[in-house]
Amino acid sequence: MFSSKTHFNPKGNTVRSTVWRGRRAVQAACLGLMMASGLTVVAAGPAYAASALVISTKAVSAPKGARGLCQQYSWACDRSSHGSVRGAANEIAIADRINRAVNSQVREISDQQQWRKTEKWSLPTARGGDCEDFALLKKRELMRAGVAPSKLLIATVLDRRRQAHAVLVLRTDRGDYVLDNLTNRMLPWQKTGYSFIRMQDPRSASGWTKVMRGGMFSS
Repeated sequence: MFSSKTHFNPKGNTVRSTVWRGRRAVQAACLGLMMASGLTVVAAGPAYAASALVISTKAVSAPKGARGLCQQYSWACDRSSHGSVRGAANEIAIADRINRAVNSQVREISDQQQWRKTEKWSLPTARGGDCEDFALLKKRELMRAGVAPSKLLIATVLDRRRQAHAVLVLRTDRGDYVLDNLTNRMLPWQKTGYSFIRMQDPRSASGWTKVMRGGMFSS
């Protein structure tokens, strides 16, 4: 079914266009790197324990599709700690809104369908994007909304079916939360069931770190 809806375009403006309503199967979209709606209620209180953070172990190379990312989008490698948004509750509220907006307004399409490549990291086009493209757009929109870049880290994972996937991690003083194109729910990273492989290094502009935490690494 088709309907008229507003969606993001790669230049950051909103345009009216006809978009496809309904979820396309996009597991293939995330191969080569790589559930229901609902608000996440976060309890007030002190900062969580270290286990609430995605802990990395050592520096590793960037995923193949992300190796030219800093040249293509300099903001994607910004690790500045400066942001106008203060407090975990505000950061989570803004992230929840942007996560839902991007998920509902961008089509899912594989790199193979769009670029004839198994993996290409870029902002979604008018045709849409795959998992890492969703993560990039969410990161940019959160930065524009005032969230510090150092708190927005793209991670590569294996999903519950052990298929490659990419998500955006929001780092707060309540722990790390995951923005995912497969669900509107923002969950603490350890509750996603995902196996985290590597993540952007919050201390290095273009660096990535090895994780190997959660999911199959928890057993």
